[in-house]
Amino acid sequence: MENLRSTERFSNRVDDYVRYRPDYPPALVDWLRHAHGVDASWRVVDVGAGTGISSNMFLDAGHVVTAVEPNAAMRSAAQTWLGANPRFRAVDGRADATTLADHSVDLVSVAQAFHWFDPEATRREFHRILRAGGLAAIYWNSRRLIGTPFLVGYEALLQTYGTDYTSVAERYGDEPRMRDWFGAGWKGTTQFDHCQLLDFDALRGRLMSSSYAPKADHPNHAPMIEALRKLFDACEVDGRISFDYDTRVYVGEVP
Repeated sequence: MENLRSTERFSNRVDDYVRYRPDYPPALVDWLRHAHGVDASWRVVDVGAGTGISSNMFLDAGHVVTAVEPNAAMRSAAQTWLGANPRFRAVDGRADATTLADHSVDLVSVAQAFHWFDPEATRREFHRILRAGGLAAIYWNSRRLIGTPFLVGYEALLQTYGTDYTSVAERYGDEPRMRDWFGAGWKGTTQFDHCQLLDFDALRGRLMSSSYAPKADHPNHAPMIEALRKLFDACEVDGRISFDYDTRVYVGEVP
């Protein structure tokens, strides 16, 4: 279950989250359309919607979107950003208690949040709110840990200065676990390349949007930012670095 610690751990990072967290590749929605028959008429509920990054992707694709988010600060940020769109609404709810009506949803979207949920309680709730034949799409941007000197150095920086990095980082499901969660409802998976090109200020904001990055009053903060500056200066090309991800998507019905 999403306990208080998990639902509130980003409350003091909302501004950085809104400005510096990555979006998702448009190819993700294209794949849902072409491989799984999802079209703009499908009603989407975005569970653990945060500040609305994933909700915005479905709004851009023409969907009616309900964002379910228990963190008041993040939900307010989503409402401020997207609330003028008549196809958007945000509700106070959780993965195991969305507040939505039975069989009222065509597609459940979960971006970057599934690892905070109780798997069994979430499955029951998704089964309840999805119509017959509806789908769940669970996806995340998984930061690459190797491949460039910057990626290797950034991971080392987090290992050195992160406050609880090893206990919360990259706890996303792999394909065997996701196949097991979907069970007989499993439909498929795919992966996309994705990246952000960041100058130093944006890189610092991206780091500070992470719940394990020590804040300014923590003794690790100043040395962490100094190390980040050195890493950026060593790796930048034309004033930016490439912050690289694999975007992984898992889709199925929820029996």
